[in-house]
Amino acid sequence: MHDLLPAPLAAFLTPPGTEWDAPLTGGPLSPPPPPGSEVVDLRSPSARPGAAARRRSPEEPWRPVEGSNNWAVAGSLTGGPALLANDMHLRLMVPNVWYRARLTIRTLPGWDGPFSISGITLPGAPVMVVGSNGRIAWGYTNSYGDWLDLVQVEIDPDDPGRYRGPGGPLAFEKRAERLRVNGGAEEILEVRRTIWGPVIDQDHRGRPRALRWTAHEPRAVNAGLLRLEAAGSVAEAMALAPEIGVPPQNLVVADRDGHIGWTIVGAIPRRSGFRGPEEARRPWPWVSEGKGWDGWVAPEEYPRIVDPPSGLLWTANARVVEGEALGLIGDGGYDDGARAGQIRDALRRLTPPITPAAMLAIQLDDRALFLQRWRDLLLETLSGGALEGRPERAELRRHAASWGGRAAVDSVGYRMVRAFRRQVADLALGPLTASCAAADPRFDLYDAGQTEGPLWALVSSRPPNLLDPRHGGWEGLLLEAADAVLDEQAPAGAGLSGRTWGERNTTRILHPIALAVPLLEGLLGMVPRPLPGDSDMPRFQSPGAGASQRMAVAPGLEQEGYFHMPCGQSGHPLSPHFADGHAAWETGEPSPFLPGPARTTAVFVPPRGAPAP
Repeated sequence: MHDLLPAPLAAFLTPPGTEWDAPLTGGPLSPPPPPGSEVVDLRSPSARPGAAARRRSPEEPWRPVEGSNNWAVAGSLTGGPALLANDMHLRLMVPNVWYRARLTIRTLPGWDGPFSISGITLPGAPVMVVGSNGRIAWGYTNSYGDWLDLVQVEIDPDDPGRYRGPGGPLAFEKRAERLRVNGGAEEILEVRRTIWGPVIDQDHRGRPRALRWTAHEPRAVNAGLLRLEAAGSVAEAMALAPEIGVPPQNLVVADRDGHIGWTIVGAIPRRSGFRGPEEARRPWPWVSEGKGWDGWVAPEEYPRIVDPPSGLLWTANARVVEGEALGLIGDGGYDDGARAGQIRDALRRLTPPITPAAMLAIQLDDRALFLQRWRDLLLETLSGGALEGRPERAELRRHAASWGGRAAVDSVGYRMVRAFRRQVADLALGPLTASCAAADPRFDLYDAGQTEGPLWALVSSRPPNLLDPRHGGWEGLLLEAADAVLDEQAPAGAGLSGRTWGERNTTRILHPIALAVPLLEGLLGMVPRPLPGDSDMPRFQSPGAGASQRMAVAPGLEQEGYFHMPCGQSGHPLSPHFADGHAAWETGEPSPFLPGPARTTAVFVPPRGAPAP
């Protein structure tokens, strides 16, 4: 976009935030205004798009963000220990990615009496990923910070086996990966590596790009989570976070004494040589002295928020901070703040003492606040003379008018409003970025987290210079979008009454073998169910992704907490635990955070002669 579009247009289409922002510090960031006709004018023959706007299939998602929610409520609002809620959104499959566990250790340094911790593990990994140890409870969301860079690699014109480095030409490190093919000849994949990382692709101009990523660094991978398991306070957890080697996440912690805290857990690279965060978002050659990564951010520089005056913390994959703290974290494609803002506002409305039940109500919130203005726009579009041109438009308007304001399984209107927004985006944004799509078929502006900002600015201010003239006006574009919804949802006048959101949002949670052998779906998968929820609301749900767990717990009061997990403990279809807990996850019925009385016990006996534990 920066190569092919006028700079004001590129800035308008890629804002750092929108009015939906709901950070923990600061407020919304002002987006750039739509560029004037002196910058771009689609009415000019030379500026008209050379190809039609991209049109999406009926079932293609708008922006399939797989994020997470977490928040914490201070003891001042609970009347006791602080309260933590967490639901991590991932692709859903059998078996589930997590495995529930409760570990009890007879003695642990720094603890009086037995140490007990409950939560979820990654099968085979020696750590509790999320949970509560009686003194602290903690959870994560993807931070979507800027943890990687694409480096433009400049090939030596005299030797294709060399590239330009900061001090002169360097030879590629080459490694041959042998791919053994069952029943066929072996193939060799040559991997080229630079001082910044492996070459992974080429840009639209054919320039190689190397990947510089925290995950490739020894500093970013360690077993530091084991230390977090035994932390006894928010302050201790905040101090540990910079030294823990995991993909950088939003860490929210609540403790038994009522304190709450947020920080980034994981290694944060220190960038140098970039003129501001906007320049740091783009690929550059790193041949100038000082341009690139310059070590790691020191622990004392990490952004932290502990015990805010409101007594509330929340994150949902959107921007969390501003200013210098945002400069350290960067923009790695963070989401708009619609989901975060809905959580924040729901928390602010609660009356103390706040309980786990109130947390579950927020996690199951499927109100479509983000789409309310799009519903109003659709009703405005389908009014007056617009209903005379095509009788089916009246049915579309009726469903939009009675949509219910939720991503409910029985709502036809929600599905239609959602589809209308997607069609408007295709028609309005496609012509503005046609040159990018022509240069690189992988280009897709719609995956950007802040697309709602420029899109709504276009349909609300309706600048004539940014409209493809074939529509004859913005009203014509909106009506074409409404008709496109009818064409995809009710072809040949079939009617809309059966096109509910539940028909579209039916779960498909399968074992990998069932994905390869569809005849086994009934045996190796969960029973398909229409479920409420969508991307831009607290209850995230799609056919193949959703809350991989839900929980709320106050450390020290684990018996009052709840826990949900799709599928069951066992991935074996003949096990009685194949789907235990799945129904509670579907319906949102509270199920205990702690295990109940033991029904089955496995005793591991050391071999004869082994030292006693």
